[in-house]
Amino acid sequence: LRLTESGGDWGQPGGSLTLSCAASGLTLDFYAIGWFRQAPGKEREGVAAISSSDVKTYYADSVKGRFTISKDGNPVYLQMNSLEPEDTAVYYCAADQGGRFSNYVPIHPREFETWGRGTQVVVSS
Repeated sequence: LRLTESGGDWGQPGGSLTLSCAASGLTLDFYAIGWFRQAPGKEREGVAAISSSDVKTYYADSVKGRFTISKDGNPVYLQMNSLEPEDTAVYYCAADQGGRFSNYVPIHPREFETWGRGTQVVVSS
């Protein structure tokens, strides 16, 4: 499995961006997917995650109500609305092979086996 993020760009405060996480030649039905971000000088933090069943989701408090993760096969999306300068970071997607139709939502980075290389998001006026 290889993951590739795209959609990173410059965005204005209050604006929107959509990130995509594509798997190479595979469906993601058997995988839970997480989005993480890392800003300069800060630790990587979990942003959102979705179970392999697509039923259960997790959002960090800092993005709750603004970001939406969605998964229907391949790719997985992270819709980012009401952007804030604090959202500036490199965003990574990661996959956990939890089995098909699982409602478990992994949150910790160590639960994910496969990572993409990241896509840069800059929020600035």
